[in-house]
Amino acid sequence: METRPIEGGFGVEITAGLDVLNPLSAKQINEIDVLMDEHSLVLIRNQPMTVDEQLTWTRQFGPLDLGFKKVIAKGGEKQKYDEIGDISNLSKDGKPAARTDKRILNNIANQMWHSDSSFQKPAAKYSMLHSVRNPSWGGQTQYADLKAAYDALDERTKAFLDDKIAEHYALHSRFLIGDDSYNEEQKAAIAPAYWPVVRQNPRTGRKHLFIGVHARSIEGMTVPEGRMMLLDLLEHATKGEFTYLHEWQVGDTMIWDNRATLHRGRAFDLDEPRELRRTTTLDDKAPELRLAS
Repeated sequence: METRPIEGGFGVEITAGLDVLNPLSAKQINEIDVLMDEHSLVLIRNQPMTVDEQLTWTRQFGPLDLGFKKVIAKGGEKQKYDEIGDISNLSKDGKPAARTDKRILNNIANQMWHSDSSFQKPAAKYSMLHSVRNPSWGGQTQYADLKAAYDALDERTKAFLDDKIAEHYALHSRFLIGDDSYNEEQKAAIAPAYWPVVRQNPRTGRKHLFIGVHARSIEGMTVPEGRMMLLDLLEHATKGEFTYLHEWQVGDTMIWDNRATLHRGRAFDLDEPRELRRTTTLDDKAPELRLAS
């Protein structure tokens, strides 16, 4: 495969030697894994896929994540597969949904910096977002490089964070935007997940932050102190020098490593159609974390 750096940010674009509609060889899968380890963001342009083709493509990289289905109801789903995340503002009739539709709330929640499914175990590994239809303005996706952000921390902060554990909770982001539609039974049914604030790539040994809007506290710190630490880290990690803003073209597929990046959607006119499809693999080989009793 031939690649070139993504202009204006981190990551690489595969420019030749890959057809997403053909089965990948073990060598090609390994090549993409190596690119992901090094760059965390891989772009494939102008290769449209149907829903079935996207599922077939994604399954080559591991078991698929259902977290966005089983944890947060989308409402008005028009996809026929649970493994597909319908990242659109469209209702069942194919027209932009009403402002009160659950998917609109999800569009807005997606505008906060997050890592897919960090609120569950296993969490997400690779997400693959495929562009089907784009609005006339806005609707970009922005990415943050958590490897570079960690490297830029001062040594005192690195040492302080070294053994810290954060609690990630699925509804934390929803509460932040005023979604109080969950009863106590629903809240109690969603268990939080715990992850090191600093994680390490098992293949390369490189360290990176693991934070985002789903993280709501740090073990061993008071809630106010922990949240301020998480907010400070999020502010640091999303500085301009660590981010890339992707302008979607129809047929684009962006692959990102949820373990080493954050992302967020950008605002667009909700009265205009926007349709992207997300498939996500599970990080099912992540080391088991044992909390202190």
